[in-house]
Amino acid sequence: MEIKSIINTVRRSVMQALTQDIGRTDSNIINGPAKNIRRILICRPNQRLGNLLLITPLLQEVTATYPRCKIDLFVKGNLAPEILRNYNNIDNIIQLPKKPFTQPFRYLKSWLLIRQKNYDLAINVDKKSSSGRLSVKFAHARFKFFGDSLSESLALLYFDCKHMAKAPVYDFRFAITQENILDLTDKVPYLDLKLDLSELSNGLRILRKIVPEGKKVISLFTYATGDKCHSAQWWEEFYEKVRLNFFDYTIVEILPFENVSKIGFKALTFYSRNIREIGSVIANTSIFIGADSGIMHLASAAKVPVIGLFNVTDPLKYGPYNGNSIAIETYDNDIEDIIEILDTILRHRLQKK
Repeated sequence: MEIKSIINTVRRSVMQALTQDIGRTDSNIINGPAKNIRRILICRPNQRLGNLLLITPLLQEVTATYPRCKIDLFVKGNLAPEILRNYNNIDNIIQLPKKPFTQPFRYLKSWLLIRQKNYDLAINVDKKSSSGRLSVKFAHARFKFFGDSLSESLALLYFDCKHMAKAPVYDFRFAITQENILDLTDKVPYLDLKLDLSELSNGLRILRKIVPEGKKVISLFTYATGDKCHSAQWWEEFYEKVRLNFFDYTIVEILPFENVSKIGFKALTFYSRNIREIGSVIANTSIFIGADSGIMHLASAAKVPVIGLFNVTDPLKYGPYNGNSIAIETYDNDIEDIIEILDTILRHRLQKK
């Protein structure tokens, strides 16, 4: 492990230990129905694409609960304004710099901005986020929600309470219910990039420049960070079997920002640094296949069926979440198993829709 990774791991552990009790004794912690909620602060000080997309179910849930509300977001980095551009009730996005030590004054200013308004409700998305807990503690709000109203023992009763898109929604529902009763009968909203018709049409135009009109497309994303990334040998074998078994489909590889390919650029490719454009292209394909990554969650948010490939991370926590997706642990399933699942989705499930 690199020195930087070790330092970050130690830093996170120390900060979590120092902040884990924040909110436990607050007198204005949310507990039951909250009325007259107009201004809301949602805190997710993280810059990763996947983590920002995973808050979209909570944004939809909060908006459905308080339709007239205006939401401010406290995040990190520059991705959130682009990802959430079509969420009309978002008022301000307060952005921490990705590298606070190189921009200390901007970092401090961002923290001070959350003190300048009086909110009716402040919400921390991830209960394990030290910065998230601190920001809710720091904010002026009538009610505060630190993300841990749902006890771990209760959460264990429901297998999907662990998922990073669903957990904050369940916590929110539990916190604002009259008797603090968790009701799982209502579906948690899916991830949603809220692509509009012009974006979807543009994605189709881009795709048709790569693939002839009328050809169905399987999109692949062969990249992932660290141990989540499968080997080039694995991907090349997988690509060849997909190509041979689904010859009536054209395979298009979605390239990462790094512009690398685990299959040696053997397939047709699409490259862009525009997140919404990438999402609009994927949305026009039949299915997306890729390892656990931000682009996998982008495909979910673009509402395309997703096969998420997992080898180290927990699919119950990070699996693709929309109506027609599945997470597969590749250490328990060989490539033939995945091909069979892909066949079921393409030739049976999707054709019945």
